[in-house]
Amino acid sequence: MDHYFTIEKPSQAEFKDRGSKFIAYAFPVLNIVDFKKRLQELKKEHPKAVHHCFAYRIGTDGNNFRVSDDGEPSGTAGKPILGQLDSKGIINTAVIVVRHFGGTLLGVPGLLNAYKTATSLALQLTPVVQKQIEKIYSLEFDYTQMNMVMIIIKQFNCTILQQEMQLFCIMKIGVPKNREAEVLYSLKEIKGVTFREM
Repeated sequence: MDHYFTIEKPSQAEFKDRGSKFIAYAFPVLNIVDFKKRLQELKKEHPKAVHHCFAYRIGTDGNNFRVSDDGEPSGTAGKPILGQLDSKGIINTAVIVVRHFGGTLLGVPGLLNAYKTATSLALQLTPVVQKQIEKIYSLEFDYTQMNMVMIIIKQFNCTILQQEMQLFCIMKIGVPKNREAEVLYSLKEIKGVTFREM
């Protein structure tokens, strides 16, 4: 597998049922720390909300995922949210659904429908993009070799994730998995460039 699907822009949608309001926030996420930060922000933004249910799937192997019903009956919130992510086949994406209780109990079918629908609406509002699977490398080289390094980065469609440019340069790049051998071979050809996988 050389590519995966994700979203690049956050989106938000609302679903109402019998007085309860479900606000779904979909957003791209690359690690759990960023996810937790966004969850805390939403809890501050909606202090009166009774539930902040969520699901995310991070990483190209698909094994890093989590669901939370946050006090709703077991399996009625997190699972339907994750189900929507999986039905679109997207990863590195999280959805948090904030529920403001309207006074009427919705029952299990009502909750399943509400969380699923709110999530689905939010995901419809943000385009799904295809991205290449990349391996992260750290490069170190002399400033005079900058041109040669940049030619390789552009030629093989690498992503620059971080860079420090002084007389001695440090760069963090994402190398497309399917071009890794070519990129490493080309970098080895430049004298004085050191690199390691992160």
